[in-house]
Amino acid sequence: MEREGDRLADVVRRLNRVQGQIGGVVRMIEEGRDCAAVVTQLAAASRALDRAGFKIISTGLRQCLDQDDQGVREIDEAALERLFLSLA
Repeated sequence: MEREGDRLADVVRRLNRVQGQIGGVVRMIEEGRDCAAVVTQLAAASRALDRAGFKIISTGLRQCLDQDDQGVREIDEAALERLFLSLA
């Protein structure tokens, strides 16, 4: 079974990759590269960020819905749904 820390390490790797992609987009703009190429790379970075966000939510989904010792959830289902949809 994959531990939460291992799954979040994957998110960190994804975000580091996105950081490199964004740096590449900045360089492309500074170099006056073709608009279509810049937008294509920017869209790829955007999708990668979305995937990282979804991975964080899916990793924490069970934890967010767990109850504490008093039977209170850390986050209710409606709040979790809003959080999930904020990435849409």
